[in-house]
Amino acid sequence: MSTDQSPNFLPTFTPADLAGDGFGLRPWSLVGEPERRARELAALAADPAISLWNPLPIRTVAHAERWLAGRVSGWERGDLASFALLTPDFDGLLGSVTVRWVDRGDALAMIGYWLVPDARGRGLATRGLEAATRWAFTTADARRIELGHAVGNTASCRVAGRAGYLLEGTLRQSHCFGDGNYHDEHLHARLASDA
Repeated sequence: MSTDQSPNFLPTFTPADLAGDGFGLRPWSLVGEPERRARELAALAADPAISLWNPLPIRTVAHAERWLAGRVSGWERGDLASFALLTPDFDGLLGSVTVRWVDRGDALAMIGYWLVPDARGRGLATRGLEAATRWAFTTADARRIELGHAVGNTASCRVAGRAGYLLEGTLRQSHCFGDGNYHDEHLHARLASDA
């Protein structure tokens, strides 16, 4: 990370791989074979769980290419750190984990994640979330990371709890999800000072 903290300068972070137990996290900006990944993303956008709880603005391969370009520019701007969750050899796509800064001056970030259907139920979301959280606290100087999910998304609630994100409350009709309806959301958070 750059150490220049002038008010008009947002430090950027060098994209780096994170290895984990049974997975690897690689910044989307470093993931190879963009045409292959765009095709995978275009197919995944139609998955019922992704399209409901984490709708991707992707309907075609061209949309997926633009989405990937946004992940790259987020790293360059220093306001988004988006990782592909991959198999340990960094080849097969398992999902995505993204840290987005809400307020860099206050070191406040949000985190989100999704998994491909075949990767669900194996603890990968929890382990990927934990790895990205550690990175955000130790490398990106986050102070507080918030995680929001629809109350009806019970799987995401379990992941948040297992990854140490404490439930802080319910936000009423706070987000419009893929079904076009506003849902209540659970707000979870972790602090850098949490054990």
